[in-house]
Amino acid sequence: METVIGIDIGTQSAKVLIIDAGGRILASRQHGYRVDTPYPRWAEQWPEVWWQAIVDGIRDCLKAPGIDPDSVKALCISSLYGGSGIAVNADMTPLHPCLIWMDRRAEAEVQWVKQHIDLERLEAITGNGVDSYYGFTKMLWLKRHRPEVWANTRHLLPPNSYMAYLLTGEVAVDHSSAGNIGGIYDLANRCWSEEMTTALGIELDKLPERLVDSDASIGTLTEAAARWLGLPPGIPVVAGGVDAAMATLAAGATSTGHHVAMIGTSMCWGFIRQQLEPTRGLVSMPHVHNGSRDIYTFGGALTAGASLSWCLDVLFGEDHDPDAAYAMLEPAAAALSPGADGLVFLPYLMGERSPLWDARASAAFFGLNLTHRRQHLYRAVLEGVAYALRHNMEAAATMDASLAPGLIVVGGVTHSDLWMQIIADVTGREVFTYRDDVEAAFGAALLAGQHVDLLSLEPSCHRPTLVPRAQPDAQAMSRYDVLYGIYRDLYPSLAPLMHRLDALRSSSLEEPSR
Repeated sequence: METVIGIDIGTQSAKVLIIDAGGRILASRQHGYRVDTPYPRWAEQWPEVWWQAIVDGIRDCLKAPGIDPDSVKALCISSLYGGSGIAVNADMTPLHPCLIWMDRRAEAEVQWVKQHIDLERLEAITGNGVDSYYGFTKMLWLKRHRPEVWANTRHLLPPNSYMAYLLTGEVAVDHSSAGNIGGIYDLANRCWSEEMTTALGIELDKLPERLVDSDASIGTLTEAAARWLGLPPGIPVVAGGVDAAMATLAAGATSTGHHVAMIGTSMCWGFIRQQLEPTRGLVSMPHVHNGSRDIYTFGGALTAGASLSWCLDVLFGEDHDPDAAYAMLEPAAAALSPGADGLVFLPYLMGERSPLWDARASAAFFGLNLTHRRQHLYRAVLEGVAYALRHNMEAAATMDASLAPGLIVVGGVTHSDLWMQIIADVTGREVFTYRDDVEAAFGAALLAGQHVDLLSLEPSCHRPTLVPRAQPDAQAMSRYDVLYGIYRDLYPSLAPLMHRLDALRSSSLEEPSR
């Protein structure tokens, strides 16, 4: 029986799974780690934590009953959006932690770009705008604040590219990861933009020359890596790509109009298109399937599941039992009427990305009174994330995007029946989930299987069972339309106060450049 391995490097854990030619998951393991947040708005990770989690995950999967290491024919790597990328020297040694997607330290660099770069030209070339979310602004931060690191940097590598190097000894970047950097990638021509790198002062030679499709092999597993992992040497290591696009592929998004919401720590809702047109505040990159033709455009909230985790930490203490808290609050919150008795939550705990693009936005509960209890806060958080999802979907509607009628949701939120119903009622779309795990690691396994002709990417050939989870309720939809209007009005009303408070908070902290 031939098999392949799919790997996903997430923000808080790495997942490894092994599937067979029928797409059946034979083994799955997950190993966690933490994000380093040494200062406000900073979020970084050393690649060693990802590597160790991958090694442990592969070794553990290979120990599962019925798994033969010699049956593994390929592996592929999905990863979190690595922001700045990993700065490595000529010996391929990491010089600095990776400034990951949720890091927002590069606000001064954003202002510099807005003052010195033709933003219409930047968007026309890259299909993207400017914000501290994007990797090119984080690269500018490294250049300005870590000149010794910058001077010694040979390559800036996305997480999956660096892991592939450790496995193969080869350096390459997949097009989805390159496009997600924004600012320096030519979306129309699928290459680095010499015009933009020159304008921004980002040396082109720090970007790996070799760009590959997500389903292409970067190289083969070296003898040393094979011994370390317990796998046969010489198997192809497929490039993979950004986790949101990989999860979208896993959920069956292979054609124009397909769209999927991946909701875990953050929320990414994305759809497939082909037209090169303004993205209305969304993010665009080549898709991980048919990447030379198809574009994956997405929007998302920085803190989705993270908002709920924060809420439960506040309500029950950081050492609480998540399952017990969920069992207590989910039924009580489900018994409430839509709107949590007049409570609205803005899920901007780390600022917000699309379509607001405001690193200084802050979260808020609006409408609190003495009658509100823990279940109200819990439900309001679920609803706030659903409002953020609708906000991004409406941004896509201004692009005349033709979307499939149903909404597929993957990620940890699918464990909550209440959250699925809220999403259906807020968006007005029937919600579907999968009975089995089809997150980014599964998408990586599919690309590995396709590369060695073990699997087809046609949804009918391998997908687990698609399950209808929630139909929109007309009465709830009407109620949520009103509440969503309040949600939309809150940010522009509160933004000046958010920024004043942020300035006051920042003045009391010495945010270091070193």
